Amino acid sequence: MSRNQIIIAIAAVIVAIIVYFQFHGDETSAKASAALENGTLEIIIRTTGELKAKNSEKIMGPSAMRKAGIWNANITDMVAEGTIVDSGDYIATLDRTEIADKVKTLYNDLEKVESQYLSQKLDTSLTLRQTRDELVNLKYAMEEKKLISDQSIYEAPAVQRQAEIDMEKAKRAFDQAVENYKLKVEQAEAKTNEVFATYSQTKNSFEFAQNLLGEFTINAPKSGMLIYHRDWDGTKVQVGSRVGAWDPVVATLPDLTKMVSVTYVNEVDISKIHTGQIVKMGIDAFPDKEFDGIITAVANVGEQMPNTDAKVFEVTIELNESDSILRPAMTTSNQIFVAKYENVNQLPIEAVYSFENMKAVYIDGVGGLKLQEVKTGASNDNFIIIEDGLELGDEVLIIPTIAEKVTDTLRLAPATAISENK
Repeated sequence: MSRNQIIIAIAAVIVAIIVYFQFHGDETSAKASAALENGTLEIIIRTTGELKAKNSEKIMGPSAMRKAGIWNANITDMVAEGTIVDSGDYIATLDRTEIADKVKTLYNDLEKVESQYLSQKLDTSLTLRQTRDELVNLKYAMEEKKLISDQSIYEAPAVQRQAEIDMEKAKRAFDQAVENYKLKVEQAEAKTNEVFATYSQTKNSFEFAQNLLGEFTINAPKSGMLIYHRDWDGTKVQVGSRVGAWDPVVATLPDLTKMVSVTYVNEVDISKIHTGQIVKMGIDAFPDKEFDGIITAVANVGEQMPNTDAKVFEVTIELNESDSILRPAMTTSNQIFVAKYENVNQLPIEAVYSFENMKAVYIDGVGGLKLQEVKTGASNDNFIIIEDGLELGDEVLIIPTIAEKVTDTLRLAPATAISENK
């Protein structure tokens, strides 16, 4: 079959469908129309978000667990989320088993080292006392030899010489004992200091562990509403959760005077979002309430939604006002005002049909329906801008049944056939 024959056949099918539905259609094929009107068109992206405090103070578990060789601890008790607390109020308790065992072990070590230290001091005292007694005796012996030497001047030269030698020996023994005593003192001090250093280190470790044990009972650093901390996977910290040594956050105390809504925009629309855009925000829990907000941050990198192939980008919306009803984790309905077009011609979006290479509307023509190609602009959920192809006030038809049949036929036709039969 030639190309012209194909085009003629397609045109015949289109005409047949139109004629059939125009004269034999049921009530569901009744004509509906819309006129091209001039007005304002707003582009709004709607998202769902979650309220969070812009600023909050973290309630931390023991910050020095790593120093004690403890890598995590389970929460054994915790006050209910949403509790209003004052500074110093009880918040939670962590499992003390591991740190209590360390305290007990260090206490035993401390007693042992303390005993060694006291023993060393006693040994040193006794040893040095004996050495001092020996020095005294040597001094007396030296003085005695000196007296004998002095008295030997009346004796024979040999006796005198022997007395001098005995005196020199006594003096030398005394001097040597004095030097030995000094060395013994230094040696005793060094050994005592070594034992004392071990004692001090063990004592410091014990006191550190004892103080750390007290930190396993967590109190509020200031007044506020308690909000459970969320782990990296979004799981809330609660009784039974593990608090890690690297990030020992248990809960937060949010500043409820300044709130933000964290929402996610799909990758198709994210190019339309930028900081400074105005947002109208509703609270699902209070449908009659509406708040003004502004976009303050748009993520540069998207993330994967769980169990889907969709990519989304995090967007932060800051509320311009505060209200006592606002609480963290409340669900928000956000209307992000992307663009506003004044004095534009527009049609209901269902009145415009898309084909492979053009947009068109149906109008009443000579002999029945006729396709009219139009040039379109931006659109929202309900209306689309018509830039060319129609005049203000022109009526177009919305005939769902016929439109579906004709559209399906045209989508199967070559571009040239559509062009020749529109």
